[in-house]
Amino acid sequence: MSRFKIFAKSILIPVIVGGVVGLITSKAINYNDLIQPAFAPPSFLFPIVWTILYVLMGVSYGILDKKGLVDCEINSIYYLQLTVNALWSFIFFVFKWRLFAFVWILILDALVIDMIIKFYKKDKTAGLLQIPYLLWISFATVLNFAVYLLNK
Repeated sequence: MSRFKIFAKSILIPVIVGGVVGLITSKAINYNDLIQPAFAPPSFLFPIVWTILYVLMGVSYGILDKKGLVDCEINSIYYLQLTVNALWSFIFFVFKWRLFAFVWILILDALVIDMIIKFYKKDKTAGLLQIPYLLWISFATVLNFAVYLLNK
């Protein structure tokens, strides 16, 4: 497969997953109606940040794929964290299970750390490209807990 096709596929998968989840959950998203902590970002920032993170996620995976470094372990952690990530929006916004969403995002945090370690062992750049993702979901974890506490 050509380098272009590898990266196009690798980038499109997380971007499409994120976009589809966003479309499905958009009517249920009540972020602006929730009591927010002082550090909560404006709602318009989320789709921008997530698009960047999904692109970085895809580039990172594409680097591994281009070099023939994708194996069962890489695929498993990558697609598992992507699935857990996608399901969080349903748990938090559709079902409004804010405390469970907090527990769920802690699982995502652990999966992303595991993914970064596995990617880094294969290719340092692929691992390091996931650091912004880890920083954002770490922030999102704190935000999720704060929103839960403020809206019990």
